[in-house]
Amino acid sequence: MTKVTFDRVHKAFGTFVALEQLDLAIASGEFVSLLGPSGCGKTTTLRMLAGLEQPTRGTISVGDRVVNELPPAERDLAMVFQSYALYPHMTVAQNIEYPLRKRGVPRAVRREQVLRAAAQLQLEPLLDRKPRQLSGGQQQRVALGRALVRNPAAFLLDEPLSNLDAKLRAHMRAELIELHQRIGKTMIYVTHDQLEAMTMSDRIAVLDQGRLQQFDTPLEIYNRPVNLFVAGFIGTPAMNLLRGSLRPDGNRLVFQAGRLSLGLPAALVRRDAVHEAGVDIVLGVRPEDLGLAGDGVRATVKVVEPTGHESIVFFDLVDHTVVGRVGPDVRLAAGEPVGVALNVAKLHVFAAADGRRLNADVPPAAAQAAPSLVA
Repeated sequence: MTKVTFDRVHKAFGTFVALEQLDLAIASGEFVSLLGPSGCGKTTTLRMLAGLEQPTRGTISVGDRVVNELPPAERDLAMVFQSYALYPHMTVAQNIEYPLRKRGVPRAVRREQVLRAAAQLQLEPLLDRKPRQLSGGQQQRVALGRALVRNPAAFLLDEPLSNLDAKLRAHMRAELIELHQRIGKTMIYVTHDQLEAMTMSDRIAVLDQGRLQQFDTPLEIYNRPVNLFVAGFIGTPAMNLLRGSLRPDGNRLVFQAGRLSLGLPAALVRRDAVHEAGVDIVLGVRPEDLGLAGDGVRATVKVVEPTGHESIVFFDLVDHTVVGRVGPDVRLAAGEPVGVALNVAKLHVFAAADGRRLNADVPPAAAQAAPSLVA
């Protein structure tokens, strides 16, 4: 198993900065996803690690070796591309075998390793077929087999599931998780799909505009996003974000956003973050932390989206549109008046000026001890 390290890595294409001062330490055997919107620098990061791009400055290490000057073939890394890149004139067995033939591995050894990789990926019945005779998921497994047979120090996967339909993506996610658990190799996975990153990764590196925003476990990123970008990017439906001001009022805080006024526990926010004159903030609440309550803030149902196991509901909350989740047995209609309550222990507070997190992150019991909210 092999650790991978980026030390103050910077990449510019002319005047365009694709990646700025990236510091990232990936542990041996870890599954790490590079996640972010298009153009955030995640694929550039992977290509620099693979040797397909050179960093403008900084160092990239694989194990204890700095690989900046090494050609791709000498880095002991296997890359799986979005397009699969299979040779159409070769059979499945020949495609998997190809990296071994290039290395001059004896034929008998090649055959043994191809059969072992095929067994791991359930490809034995397909070894004599050509790529055109395979489904998308089967082609993806062949591309994985071609990487697996090399027994590399680490695997690099560049959006390998993006060409598959939703059902097949879910199946391949499970297969990749199982494969990683079985072989224990370091895997670095580029994706813009947060569901893939959340379900597959040991840790996620969230990038935006060439900068690392947060590097942590999926649950830590979901529950404690470090800034407004991460909060808004992670989660489906997206976190509700309400812009307003926060001021102290006795033993509590008051959030004011136009005509909407909410009483919040003082323990929710760091003491140094709020002063008597108030501070401009963005209040975040995830849809699952917004629910129906007869004594809650008055709201009106705007749109109901049934999904089978739940319904996604858009509410008009005192001139603000917010989204929540309700159970499948809750029947709501557009225009219906309801009461809405927030789980105050799970509210997120960000500075409006720079987006940094202001939560005190105290134990939930301390936050729940204060009044919940007022209309």
